[in-house]
Amino acid sequence: MMKFRFRRQGTDPQREKIKQELFAFNKTVEHGFPHQPSALAFDPKLQLMAIGTKSGAIKIYGAPGVEFTGLHKDTTAVTQIHFLPGQGRLLSLLDDNTIHLWELVVGPHREVGGAKKEGGVCLKHVDNYSLPGRPGIESCSATHVTVLLLLKSCDLLCVGTEGGGVYFVELPRLELRESQTLLQDQVTQSLPDEYRCGKSLGPVESLQEHPQQPGKILIGYSRGLVVLWDLGTRHADQLFLGKQQLESLVWERSGSLFVSSHNDGGYAVWPVTSGNACTHQPASSTIPYGPFPCKAINKILWRTSQTGSPVLLYSGGMPRASYGDRHCLTIQQDKEHVTLDFTSRVIDFFTIHNMEPDREFDDPSALVVLLEEELVVIDLQTPGWPTLPTPYLAPLHSSAITCSCHISSVPPKLWERLINAGKAQRSRQHTHMSWPICGGKNLAPPPKQQELLLTGHEDGTVRFWDASGVALTPLYKLGTANVFHTDCDEPPDPSNDPDMQQEEEWPPFRKVGCFDPYSDDPRLGIQKISLCKYSSKLVVAGTAGQVIVLALNDELSDHSVDVSVVDLLQDREGFTWKGHDRLEARLKPAPFPPGFQPQVLVQCLPPASVTAVALHTEWNLIAFGTSHGFGLFDYHRRNTVLARCTLHPNDSLAMEGPLSRVKSLKKSLRQSFRRIRKSRVSGKKRAITTPTSKVQEANAALAEQEEVAPVQRRIEPRSADDSLSGVVRCLCFADTFLRDGTHHGPTLWAGTNSGSVYAYALEVPGVGSGRACERGGANEGGTCVEAVLGKEIQLMHRAPVVSISILDGRGKPLPDPYEASQDLAIAPDMTNAHSVLIASEEQLKVFSLPKVSAKTKFKLTAHEGCRVRKVALVLFHSAAQEDYSEHTLVCLTNLGDMHLFTIPALRPQVRYDCIRKEDISGIASCVFTKNGQGFYLISPSEYERFSLSAKVLTEPLCSPGCKVNHLRSADCSLSGRTEASPCTLSSPILETPLDSPLSCADLTLDTTGEITVEDVRDFLTTVDEAENNLRNMKEEEGRSAGILIN
Repeated sequence: MMKFRFRRQGTDPQREKIKQELFAFNKTVEHGFPHQPSALAFDPKLQLMAIGTKSGAIKIYGAPGVEFTGLHKDTTAVTQIHFLPGQGRLLSLLDDNTIHLWELVVGPHREVGGAKKEGGVCLKHVDNYSLPGRPGIESCSATHVTVLLLLKSCDLLCVGTEGGGVYFVELPRLELRESQTLLQDQVTQSLPDEYRCGKSLGPVESLQEHPQQPGKILIGYSRGLVVLWDLGTRHADQLFLGKQQLESLVWERSGSLFVSSHNDGGYAVWPVTSGNACTHQPASSTIPYGPFPCKAINKILWRTSQTGSPVLLYSGGMPRASYGDRHCLTIQQDKEHVTLDFTSRVIDFFTIHNMEPDREFDDPSALVVLLEEELVVIDLQTPGWPTLPTPYLAPLHSSAITCSCHISSVPPKLWERLINAGKAQRSRQHTHMSWPICGGKNLAPPPKQQELLLTGHEDGTVRFWDASGVALTPLYKLGTANVFHTDCDEPPDPSNDPDMQQEEEWPPFRKVGCFDPYSDDPRLGIQKISLCKYSSKLVVAGTAGQVIVLALNDELSDHSVDVSVVDLLQDREGFTWKGHDRLEARLKPAPFPPGFQPQVLVQCLPPASVTAVALHTEWNLIAFGTSHGFGLFDYHRRNTVLARCTLHPNDSLAMEGPLSRVKSLKKSLRQSFRRIRKSRVSGKKRAITTPTSKVQEANAALAEQEEVAPVQRRIEPRSADDSLSGVVRCLCFADTFLRDGTHHGPTLWAGTNSGSVYAYALEVPGVGSGRACERGGANEGGTCVEAVLGKEIQLMHRAPVVSISILDGRGKPLPDPYEASQDLAIAPDMTNAHSVLIASEEQLKVFSLPKVSAKTKFKLTAHEGCRVRKVALVLFHSAAQEDYSEHTLVCLTNLGDMHLFTIPALRPQVRYDCIRKEDISGIASCVFTKNGQGFYLISPSEYERFSLSAKVLTEPLCSPGCKVNHLRSADCSLSGRTEASPCTLSSPILETPLDSPLSCADLTLDTTGEITVEDVRDFLTTVDEAENNLRNMKEEEGRSAGILIN
């Protein structure tokens, strides 16, 4: 009966309207480098670049902020892309032998958050085509497409096949022009008898149109034959009888010669003369890295230059025995010869050069190389051919990403200092060339605030990215390896400088690119990051228990780093660390470049991976946790304030470490069976000699008698003996009420894997209105920070604690350090009672402070069958009312869906499907912003950006720089992200309707019928205070119904 009284019937139309103005789910843009790229194209007229991937995606890039994305219906690899220059159209060839036509069009108006928005330009799939099989041939391999050539007139597509035939398809209708079909037999008839020898010419490897005579094309066959074919007369003008297996062809600008590259690592120059019908030998043939056997030159470009000799660019050709495993691209001009040495495979490359027909020379200005793991752009106008920094498409995974952190509303001063530090790092490159892929126009308004995305990496670096707009631009890179002695401590050799290569070795290698997947030491990996944007203090914590406090400095500094060791085991017996050793700190002074420079190194013992950190710069405190316990350190006074061990006697796995291989299968099986046995007992054997043990016994008895409600799942309590139960999952600093309801002061909260929450009252000299200040007096400067255990909470089901947040008297989150003191945020309400919001993997619960009595909760696992993975408190602004906003709890579950709740009432608002439940790494990598956006990894090199806010969206808003057609609303989605389909195009930007299961208002808020009581131990109250608290609790029980429903 009690529960039925608080069931809300029906929906509130006004509330539904507000929810639509606050919440809307959109996947907006993908940041980073496309995963597994497979094709590359460039439109010289529109200055746009396209990249195709093995998953069937096509991404078009122009100036920073100009992006369009399309997705083929089938997840088949894109093998080739060709722009129709200046038209905003492109052709794609898939691995399944289909040719697809795409077009940039203007999408229809759309509605987001109750407001109508103009449609953006999107990439629409128009049509597709497959070559018909040849009659009488069962296998379709003869018509398998090997190469495409789009004629300059853009009305005809030449299609080379594996069977040696060349077919011609009319554009844009994609219809086969059968009268023009050129089969291999027709070419063979005109060959000299001695060249035929009964052998097949092989597949068509290359098609190139004559640069000066439209309608004439070079056809290169795998066997080595090259034919200059006239489409008008359907006759071979000239035959070039090559004898080496052909890889690629390229015309010289005037059309007087062409260059062929071959399988033996050589290239040949062939003159084109009108009087000679058959050429037996090239004018010259060179194997640049011979005489020993070399790998094939896969592609070659010949660009004429006004300054002298032509620029020759080719990929491959390395000596097989010594450098056959290198991924290289060579640039040659006169005596200049550089072999660019990459760390991943070369997919394709092109040059940006003069395309006007009246110009005599190509004069290439830039080389763009698409690699398997990154994009590299070379400045060909500057001596030394330096690399250009990329404003987008930077490889996020240059070293594997291990953690991330988002900072919103970055102060202008900090932003400027970070940019200057980044410029100092890039000053060696000596190039002033602007980004050459500059097509389209970014129509998005400038960002209202600057946003930072920080990524921690396996090699011990932290990278700072400009996440304010569509283009994720690298700003600054921080390295932490120089704090320790590593295997790479030798002074750098200046000859290894990528822009000052002077070695005499052959080939003349030069390391290019920043993708480096190999870490010098896996212990350097960054696990946690915390940045205070107001004081410019940064804390990074790593895999070997290292916690480094860094401060921003604009000048080069040569200093030593203070080292403090914190033993989290506290001399506990019976535990022996079997994992990796700690990193050896560098004790001598070392030079640190401008930027964030290390001040203090705190080394946890045992050196286990750090699982949680918290930074409070106003109090000069850092808190850190591992699988063994947590510590508190005063980095101003350089002393340890607290070290607390959270290990259970059976936490043997916690002593092995993530890099240890000593896990026993027998031990795992034994623990699994032990868990099964304990789950059947329902916890009656626990006998804890605490004042609350009688309450627990009553709860256990009632739990056995209670019938579980139909909408809930029964959740069995977890065993206290589970391995890794002592892992510290979250840490939180707060100025709140812990001792009593009248004195507030600094506190530290810690949550563990076993559902334990520890609350410490901190006495920070000169801070707080409680007893710490009363005892400060004149000796404030000499006193140290003290920590006193105030509360210890044990959640009933022992579910891991994911997040702890303190809410002020108005139910709003407390501001960050310095925000209130510097009037950067509204001061928290200290007149009314505070509360603590504890999110475990199974439920969300709000407790009142300082008594820690339950106010309200939502049992997510019982209702939805999912577990909480990530939690954030987000401020949502209304899209319709400028002055209306709500603080909301956002929760990501192990099923990949987002649940939004009001605080502190924990009323469910909406639910969105965001990440596939199979994408475990995506769920684990998700990070939220404070304004309702988020990021998660969709591949090792790409972040998907999404928005839960109807008002705040960061999405592409751009035009391609050419006339585009308008599209019917039924045919397209927004933001340039479309999926090919013969009927409709489904957009990945979806808005989940508000009538999802959790948005329904007819929902039982299971708060009044709660029979489980957490084990709360209060270490600060006296006997009198305990009696008063007990009396107050009884009084609250009498009026609890009115409190709980609000």
